[in-house]
Amino acid sequence: MNITNSITPEEYMGLRKIVGWNEFPLEEAEAGLKNSIIWCIRDDDDRAIGLARVLWDHGYVMYIADVIVIPEYQGRGLGRLLMEKILDFIHEQLKPGYRFMVSLCSAKGKDSFYEKFGFVARPNDDVGPGMHQWFYNEANKE
Repeated sequence: MNITNSITPEEYMGLRKIVGWNEFPLEEAEAGLKNSIIWCIRDDDDRAIGLARVLWDHGYVMYIADVIVIPEYQGRGLGRLLMEKILDFIHEQLKPGYRFMVSLCSAKGKDSFYEKFGFVARPNDDVGPGMHQWFYNEANKE
């Protein structure tokens, strides 16, 4: 296995499909990947089997958009490896006096995975719930 910093839109959509996540047009996937920091785990046959993707405004906000490991490779520490790559990247960007707000939306039932890396569930005594909304072009809505 090796880690690269690229993945094709087709491979990305394939990973999303395998884990049961929403799919969207390849054009959107391509734009999203182009504007992301990526770590892609590939098996010995060069097949994409895991992915981490971060969005950063180059100020103080980062968002962990994806941490995906296909089911047949789950439980082997690959998700942990991807999170360690993300955290290493974050720490490398921290100049003296800097601080980053790093957010993510956990897949259902995966909260405890992220808690191992210091992320806290919302809501809590300090902050309200994380929120999101998907927007669709009504002509294409399923």
